[in-house]
Amino acid sequence: QADLVESGGGSVQPGGSLTLSCDISGNIDAVHEVGWYRRQVPGQQREEVVTVTKDGKTKYADSVKGRFTIARDNATNMLFLQMKNLEPEDTATYYCNVIGDSDETFFDYFGPGTQVTVSA
Repeated sequence: QADLVESGGGSVQPGGSLTLSCDISGNIDAVHEVGWYRRQVPGQQREEVVTVTKDGKTKYADSVKGRFTIARDNATNMLFLQMKNLEPEDTATYYCNVIGDSDETFFDYFGPGTQVTVSA
């Protein structure tokens, strides 16, 4: 089983920056993909922000290209999302996601999320 916990959310003015962190723990045998998603309106489906496959293929949503950067520290099992030049439209709950195998069982987990609010 894997556990994910996000942190680093908060309130920031337009044009500001935030870095989100995701602490990944548990008995993980293999990771197939990691990423960040967000939900801008409660009840709506999560939107893919960025994903990285085990082969290193990275895909950013068009709305965040050039402003957001995903990073991973394998030594500490941390996943990061560096967000710059934030816009009010980036206001959302952000979730980290890991797809992999734990105890020979496939899993696709999200953390509980961290809130980001961008307003003047």
